[in-house]
Amino acid sequence: MASGPETPQAEPVTPTPPQGWRKYVRITAGIGLLIVGIIGLLLPVMPQWPFIIPGLALLGDYFPPARRLNAWIQTKIKDAREYVQRKKNGAG
Repeated sequence: MASGPETPQAEPVTPTPPQGWRKYVRITAGIGLLIVGIIGLLLPVMPQWPFIIPGLALLGDYFPPARRLNAWIQTKIKDAREYVQRKKNGAG
């Protein structure tokens, strides 16, 4: 059975991380945010997640462990949102 010409599937486009001086600025900012977040873990009066998550997002383009940790955090946030929605809707 002959079918029409197959259309090639498009490859997912992954943005390339910034190069040159922007790379160093992003890495420095990411490490700085992580350090402030770790200090926040040690000091109970300072929030830590508002610094750790953006730091991981900045470093995710350059360091695979940061990318994996960021993906894990995003999965947990998604699961928490779904849990709250189920509880809100009374399906829990």
